[in-house]
Amino acid sequence: WTPPVSEAEKIVGYPTPPMSLRCLLSDELTPPAMQVRKLVGTKPPPLDTARGFVYDSRNNLQMRGLVILLISKAAGPSTADISFQHNMVSGIYSSQRSLAEITELIHTAFLVHRGIVNIGELKSCDGPLKDMQFGNKMAVLSGDFLLANACTSLAQLQNTKVVELISSAIGDLVQGIYYENSKSSEENCLTDDICISTWKEQVFLSHSALLAKSCQAAMELAKHSAEIQDVAFQYGKHMSMSHKLHSDLQPFVKENSTDTVAFSLNSAPAVLHQEFLGREAWIKQIRELQGAIKAGKGVTSAIDLCRFHGNRALAALEHFPPSEARAALANIVYAVTRFP
Repeated sequence: WTPPVSEAEKIVGYPTPPMSLRCLLSDELTPPAMQVRKLVGTKPPPLDTARGFVYDSRNNLQMRGLVILLISKAAGPSTADISFQHNMVSGIYSSQRSLAEITELIHTAFLVHRGIVNIGELKSCDGPLKDMQFGNKMAVLSGDFLLANACTSLAQLQNTKVVELISSAIGDLVQGIYYENSKSSEENCLTDDICISTWKEQVFLSHSALLAKSCQAAMELAKHSAEIQDVAFQYGKHMSMSHKLHSDLQPFVKENSTDTVAFSLNSAPAVLHQEFLGREAWIKQIRELQGAIKAGKGVTSAIDLCRFHGNRALAALEHFPPSEARAALANIVYAVTRFP
């Protein structure tokens, strides 16, 4: 991620040397950091929890806000209304920057909520039960705190359609997380019988909806046409789908990958492998490590699917005029569709 992210951050007006969006919740009072501090306040527990997620590069938290800023700059101002173009900084409206920060907070809130532990599955060796219960309470309160502040700031944008879009994305996230956690036992999770179309639906809800609808909302804030809004939505959707596929593929395509590397049996390569292999044969292999999947057609099919969504995202970008921002958005797609 480092090369395309570093270049992209320069394009959207970040200071030099380029500042990662991870710094938005740091103690340094840069202008963007000051804005996010307004959104989350200064109460230590939730802010510290959020900061921990932001610094965890594995979550790629900074990418959502960065993509929103880039697509805002790539689209530029709308020709329908030029009366408020003086509010632009580095080609981006202040309301679009606020939207990027709000989207980051919403995503962080859900990451915190995902840290809740299922008390019923704990064993005595996992630690004192009361500590786990306290941790759950903190996760709920911290996530709710961030989400409430994000929603308050969302209302301050004073745009009904944007509020509707982001609210529906929050609903999608809830539904997607529900699907992920609706398995009654580990065995059911391991033998979950889903097809790739169902996998796409679930991944859109839990991973793509927030970015796709935020990109669309950014276009609405600039008063772009419905066509441009749909283009932005398509980029956000397909880029994030490519990113999820790229993540799912890592245990199977890394040259130094071994059979001891953990992977999800509901990841794209596993789901596609199950489709090619057949249900009965899949059940026989269910407790084997990823060697069987690496040898099957699931990995190559998942790579093809990742590149398909990447190409859809690139096709959406063709509707924007050539610019550094458009090139940066394309580089982000290239970063998640390139495999050894």
